[in-house]
Amino acid sequence: MSFCLLPLLFLFCSASSIMATEPAGCKIRITNRGLDMLKSETLKFVEEELSNITMPEMKGKEGRFQYTITDVKIVQLNLSHADLRFQPDVGLLFDVQNSSITLSFHRRILYWFFYDTGSINASAEGVNINTVLNLIRDEEGRLKINNVTCDAKIAKMRAKFSGTLGRVYDFMATFLTTGMRFLLNQQICPALNHAALVQINSMLETIPVRTEVDNYIGIDYSLLSDPVVTGRSLDMDFRGMFFDLADVNNTLVNYAVDPVIREYDRMVYLALSEFFFDSGMFSYFKAGIFQTHIANERMPKDLEMLLRTTYFGTIMLLNPALVEAPLSLQLAVTSPPKTTIKTSGATVAVTAIVTVMVLPPGQPPVQLSSMTMEAKFNAKVSMKGKRLAVHADLRRFKIFSNQSALESLALIPLQGPLKTMLQISVVPLINNWTKRGVQIPLADGMDFIEEVVEYHNGYIVIGANLHFKSGLREMISGSQAETDNTV
Repeated sequence: MSFCLLPLLFLFCSASSIMATEPAGCKIRITNRGLDMLKSETLKFVEEELSNITMPEMKGKEGRFQYTITDVKIVQLNLSHADLRFQPDVGLLFDVQNSSITLSFHRRILYWFFYDTGSINASAEGVNINTVLNLIRDEEGRLKINNVTCDAKIAKMRAKFSGTLGRVYDFMATFLTTGMRFLLNQQICPALNHAALVQINSMLETIPVRTEVDNYIGIDYSLLSDPVVTGRSLDMDFRGMFFDLADVNNTLVNYAVDPVIREYDRMVYLALSEFFFDSGMFSYFKAGIFQTHIANERMPKDLEMLLRTTYFGTIMLLNPALVEAPLSLQLAVTSPPKTTIKTSGATVAVTAIVTVMVLPPGQPPVQLSSMTMEAKFNAKVSMKGKRLAVHADLRRFKIFSNQSALESLALIPLQGPLKTMLQISVVPLINNWTKRGVQIPLADGMDFIEEVVEYHNGYIVIGANLHFKSGLREMISGSQAETDNTV
């Protein structure tokens, strides 16, 4: 009996694993070209971090010499042989080879009854630093450095004395520089560990994970899994899902095509599936904003005249006294709009109920007719900085009666004027709303430039280059200040 249950158990486990795999609504790829741009900023940041290294006071005795070393300062770093590259299956590798560090410090030496002070200039040569940053998805779905593997070695160190007895003390350089080299070796990795785990992670926290878009909806950019790192790129899969702020658990299920990024030529690529856009419209629909009322000054005069002519008989049958009363149109979308993305472009299909009403003064509105409107919009996607925007153009428009086929024939003259009304009154409102855009998951201080949008079956891919509005140090300082203000 237990043997017969094994296949069922296997099928259950297989089904559970399939259900647990959630497609990405948004994907980002950072390529070697993007990493090359980050390299110079990383190098400057590392140099600043190492320049701030503080070393403890050194005291010791060698024969009849007693010495004290204080005020150790790094005055110059030459990290010309530095490289930043992807470490497959791990994260990032920052590698420094055969570089040098120049230091200065103050000495106090006592030999018998002679006391001497002066400065010492020292140079560390053959400096090799190998730092690997392990990138993961944390519990909140945020990109994070969770571990740093660091190895620092200094091949040799030389010191030159100055002062009255500078030449006499040159023989002491060996054991002084040995101790100094040991201490410097011990300080490099802790400084880089703190820079990565504290400072860079604070900058990564500025990337939006679950944030409000406006007063109605928010967006979830949480990572679905750990980033995938190859020798050519860093690939990240985000949920990319909008949600209604008033009902955050009522969300759309992602059955869309999984976006595929194949290119490596540009610095960064952003891929968005149909689900990304559909979840936004689903959330707006649930929030109840896909409806509008057109009356009085918003009603075009020629359209009002045509409506009054079309429904003159209906008004006379209802109440002849309403002939001069104002007319209105109420548009209410009946289901969440649906996005279709093909190689030819993106379209959005909308179905709505259009209700024609007469507005008697001081009385409730009286319905004259109800018709179904089917419209299709061309949607043009664009990027500015790190905000994604959509511009809509009305492509197709059709209305038909909900009562009878005969009334549908009578509505044919309304097709053109209603389409014009949509183009003049409704589409500008939509575009004024969507041009505000939504922020993509990118750190503060970085923007997309030179964007190229490509349409594929089921998704779009935006290839771009990166622009730093500020240096890495400024980006980190800004994120820390933001955190302090929040606290």
